[in-house]
Amino acid sequence: MSLELINVSKRVGVEQHIYPTDLKLEPGGLNILLGTTLSGKTTLMQMMAGLDKLTTGELRFNGRDVTKTPVQKRNVSMVYQQFINYPNFSVFENIASPLRVAGVAEGEIKRRVGEMSELMKLSGMLDRRPSELSGGQQQRTAMARALVKDADLVLLDEPLANLDFKLREELRDELPRLFADRNCVVVYATTEPVEALLFGGNTATLHEGRVTQFGPTSEIYRNPKDLISAEVFSEPPINHGDVVKSGSTITLSGGGSWPATGAAASLADGKYTLGLRPHHVTPQDDGGQSIEVSGEVLVTEISGSESVIHFTIGGRTWVSQSHGVHPVEVGEVEQLFADVSQAFYFDASGALVAG
Repeated sequence: MSLELINVSKRVGVEQHIYPTDLKLEPGGLNILLGTTLSGKTTLMQMMAGLDKLTTGELRFNGRDVTKTPVQKRNVSMVYQQFINYPNFSVFENIASPLRVAGVAEGEIKRRVGEMSELMKLSGMLDRRPSELSGGQQQRTAMARALVKDADLVLLDEPLANLDFKLREELRDELPRLFADRNCVVVYATTEPVEALLFGGNTATLHEGRVTQFGPTSEIYRNPKDLISAEVFSEPPINHGDVVKSGSTITLSGGGSWPATGAAASLADGKYTLGLRPHHVTPQDDGGQSIEVSGEVLVTEISGSESVIHFTIGGRTWVSQSHGVHPVEVGEVEQLFADVSQAFYFDASGALVAG
């Protein structure tokens, strides 16, 4: 089973919402759409579902062209960030509704609703109406209704965003296992790089309607093919720096110099953009090939388990992210350590050339 997008695009008036895109999505794991708000994730999912017409291209499910097949004739489930439930139905009947439409036997309905309500922590609420539930409970009901259907294509558009932290963590662990043995294609949209890494599977990074990269999630994180993909897959934002390679030395504007070793050794002399994730810039030297950098502190965020420091260097704003509490004062010049052995190097076009 597979869902294939062939040169699909979406234009509304003069605005290009989705640029020509080719993707092939497989079952057995989650297919992640990772991007900021308005990057095109929801539009792309609605096109997959048949809720939004394609401007160009075609959709193939198991090799069959379903581009013009109405959504009612597709075995699709979709859950949005904003929950939608039937207000006059009980939780049980909300979850059971797609099974009743499909003509499933009553005994099987009770079994499947029971299993799904147990997973979603709704077992004690099956007789309640949506108005008697909290927002998180209503979202869990909407998710249960979508998952109980056993659809060929399951589309999850930031479904955990409105849940409390504990339940969100539980479902992050459970969802990959839930779909591991199901012969269905699952697409999960998120704005959070950490969530994509937790789910694994395959990830498509989206930016302003373009899929910039697609492949195994960990591979894209470790080897972004360009600066945009690296930016999408970094939270806090990846640090940028202007560097010059000259002979066997690399020099950072506003920072220090270091030997061009490893992948950077083969770079031609010239100017590049350095990319360094915030957790590789720390108040203490964590080893590796670290250089000392300094900059004026702009903002500090201390959560108790980690410290985030925003500071200026070479005319740019950088971010340091580290475990533990590292109190610094806004306006001070802070000394930090950048592990440049973890750096990416991008050329003038933004393409990855070393890292």
